[in-house]
Amino acid sequence: MQEEITFLKGDIRDRELMAKAMAGVDTVIHSAAALPLWSREEIYSINVDGTDMILQTALDLAVPRVVFISSTAVYGIPEEHPVTEEYPVQGVGPYGESKIAAEATCFSFREKGLCVPVLRPKTFAGPQRLGVFQILCDWVRDGRNIPIIGSGRNRYQLLHIDDLVEAIYLVSTAPVSKANDTYNVGATQFQTMREDLQALLDFAGFGKRVKPIPSWLVIPVLKVLERFHLSPLYEWVYETAGKDHYVSVDKLQSQLGWSARKTTADVWIDTYRWYLDEYKTRRIETGVSHRVAWDQGILKLVKHLF
Repeated sequence: MQEEITFLKGDIRDRELMAKAMAGVDTVIHSAAALPLWSREEIYSINVDGTDMILQTALDLAVPRVVFISSTAVYGIPEEHPVTEEYPVQGVGPYGESKIAAEATCFSFREKGLCVPVLRPKTFAGPQRLGVFQILCDWVRDGRNIPIIGSGRNRYQLLHIDDLVEAIYLVSTAPVSKANDTYNVGATQFQTMREDLQALLDFAGFGKRVKPIPSWLVIPVLKVLERFHLSPLYEWVYETAGKDHYVSVDKLQSQLGWSARKTTADVWIDTYRWYLDEYKTRRIETGVSHRVAWDQGILKLVKHLF
């Protein structure tokens, strides 16, 4: 199977490379993005201009379908739940705003005749996922209690990477009449933030507990730390962590027959299990993508308080 795969590494804003990569293909899966830790300029250049580049190249080469991986960050901090695909979009920060702009570009290319399924996944994790999840896994592995923002009684939904892959496959192969639409993707079984994180701590086996911290106390501190680049936690993360945040996946289930196989607790546990294996076998490097760990900054010192 490996002999049938051609790997090209480059920048999605490189028109020549994109044309080479897309030549003769049936479907493009566009999941490349600059993350919130990047500069505003880079986020917009990659997420918006890069998306336009991919879609225009696909149209020029008569590629029939481009699947765009967006984010539920386009909903900002919603006031009602579950959030459906019709909920007004209002991104928080450059990343959320850029995803809204990129989606608008996708919709414009639908008008030009290109099939552009848009998936809005909840925060997803599982094997190969580090980023902000590495911070949690590091604390758990060291036998620390886990602080959470607010009471922890809020219902918070995640998504397993395996279930996202299944959704991508479905919109890549479904008839255009069903695929050329916008779909939320998220776990269908999830409890409160406190309950699902406690399931992870119970799995780790150190007898540690989730420790709620009042939002009014911790959020102002995190805002200051973010401003001075002392913490990798950005506004959308800490503003939503203590609130209900879950989307409806009824549309994806009813129109394409998708179903989630993993719970939110499974997401935490599978990510941690993979992290332990990786921690034993290689040094985990830091950076600003989801495939590497994020520098904990001052949080590495705060860990010793728990």
